[in-house]
Amino acid sequence: MEKNENEKIEVIEKHNQEKGILLLYVNDVRAGEMTFVFAKEDKIIVDHTGINEEFEGRGYGKILVEKIVLFARENHIKIIPLCPYAKRVINSTEEYHDILN
Repeated sequence: MEKNENEKIEVIEKHNQEKGILLLYVNDVRAGEMTFVFAKEDKIIVDHTGINEEFEGRGYGKILVEKIVLFARENHIKIIPLCPYAKRVINSTEEYHDILN
């Protein structure tokens, strides 16, 4: 099932100095999340990406990866992708290689 153009997609970022989470909402329903921890001042470790079962297979995980890459670029930090999904997407997307540690 593909995502619908009329869907309202929102990603909410929450973090402190130690860890953070990106929360993905589709039409105001929580659809997934990505968690990360700060490793020193200039690195984050992405340790989990999860999409709820009813939203799987529609590209929402990639939206979370796009958001974490944007977060890294805006904050001048690098990403260490320990999460297998995030690692696969970042490694296979050449334009994301600038944020790799």
